[in-house]
Amino acid sequence: MNSHYKDFLIRNWQKSDRTKVAAVISYVLSEYGLGWEPKGADRDVLEVEECYLATGGEFWVIEHQSQIVGTGAYYPNHRAEKSVEIRKMYLLPSVRGLGLGKYLLQQLEAAIASRGFEQIWIETASVLVEAVKLYEHNGYQPATGVETLRCDRVYVKYLDR
Repeated sequence: MNSHYKDFLIRNWQKSDRTKVAAVISYVLSEYGLGWEPKGADRDVLEVEECYLATGGEFWVIEHQSQIVGTGAYYPNHRAEKSVEIRKMYLLPSVRGLGLGKYLLQQLEAAIASRGFEQIWIETASVLVEAVKLYEHNGYQPATGVETLRCDRVYVKYLDR
């Protein structure tokens, strides 16, 4: 991935991003009263190679003026054949409301579809109001089967074949 949206660069994660990515995600979680869980729900951020790259997924970072301001990722999951889960879609408050989240979601969906996947799953928490609104306005349907402790919502979107 190497894409631009306005003056933002969306690119593939690099090993040197690990600490900065963790800081961005931890900050956004704390903003909503959610905890950073390095041994639980956020272990994948510290193990991108194993959790994303080695499983057929991707992890992207968003840069603005050489600073990481957001992330987005996906990997195959076990919910159905040819299904993935979008994970770690976070934007710092300073870059929200610019259409970047919608663009990022569209880019993730395009990458997922191009690899032949047919279902996209997303788990989130109700307190992440902007995320819930984004998913619901982009065709994600409520589903059942939340697996992440801090999440209370799960959505699915079926891609056209």
